[in-house]
Amino acid sequence: MNSQLPHDKVIVVAVDGPAASGKSTVSRAVARALGFNYVDSGAMYRAVTWKALELAIDVSDTMAVIGMMGAVKLNCKIVDGQARMLIDGVDPGDAIRDPRVTEKVSAVAAIPEVRQILVQLQRSLTKLGNLVMEGRDIGSVVFSDTPYKFYLDANPEVRAVRRKRDLEAMKIQATEEMVAKSIRQRDMKDSGRSASPLQIALGATVIDNSGLTADETARIVVEHIRETDRRRNQTGARTS
Repeated sequence: MNSQLPHDKVIVVAVDGPAASGKSTVSRAVARALGFNYVDSGAMYRAVTWKALELAIDVSDTMAVIGMMGAVKLNCKIVDGQARMLIDGVDPGDAIRDPRVTEKVSAVAAIPEVRQILVQLQRSLTKLGNLVMEGRDIGSVVFSDTPYKFYLDANPEVRAVRRKRDLEAMKIQATEEMVAKSIRQRDMKDSGRSASPLQIALGATVIDNSGLTADETARIVVEHIRETDRRRNQTGARTS
């Protein structure tokens, strides 16, 4: 799994799915395999949430958050093949994974004006080259016209185990029951919000990876991308 797709246009691979469905790990592996840049759109919402908390803004105060968005400068850079968002020139780094950010990010992500600004930023990243972008509305909203759409899912028990393992790696202690409850709440918020709710994008390939490793899932995604590209090239050759 280590060759870039031949193409004369920028390619965007959209990977959506609920929390702890393996989006980040799989997307990174796919990006490495294809030589694309990796973008974690969720990290952008976390960065905005981190900035609001740093400024002591109540994230439930929608107008205050919108006002902050109009005052800060947002831009992205590619570091080791991954997009990093800077706010007023600062990369918050691992601070976006703090529990206080995790607790509040859904409220920020539900604000339509915040999503509009970040969607524009996400779309602008195509100027940096081919992308593998993961999130919750990439195939349905951000790049709805890409032919390379995937929706990853796994059963709730598997997702809870994965999230608990991730938290432990970050030295954050939590019981499996607490993690499972948090995931259920996040699913309800993501699926029920009025602005870009979590849903399976039209034309997306759905992969239940409950019994698959991240590498196995990535191989399925890469092969599907290559097969889709082959079919598109053959169709183009017949009609030209």
